[in-house]
Amino acid sequence: MAMRILYFAWVRERIGAAEEEVEPPAEVDTVAALIGWLAARSDRHAAALSEPERLRAARDKDFVPLHTPIAGAREIAIFPPVTGG
Repeated sequence: MAMRILYFAWVRERIGAAEEEVEPPAEVDTVAALIGWLAARSDRHAAALSEPERLRAARDKDFVPLHTPIAGAREIAIFPPVTGG
């Protein structure tokens, strides 16, 4: 099943795209596994996603931990932590 991946802030800048549509294989079943699968797609993805512990995610607009299943998700957003200032 295809899903939309949204990238924000420096993640978007490093990948060079704000979004993409992907169809991950069945074994990619959590947000963390999706990030790993995306990182293997290109050097740009690898550079942006190489430290998943620094990333935050949302599944269909709800913030979620990286161990969250992606089954049935229409959209996964990946972004760095937000800092105030």
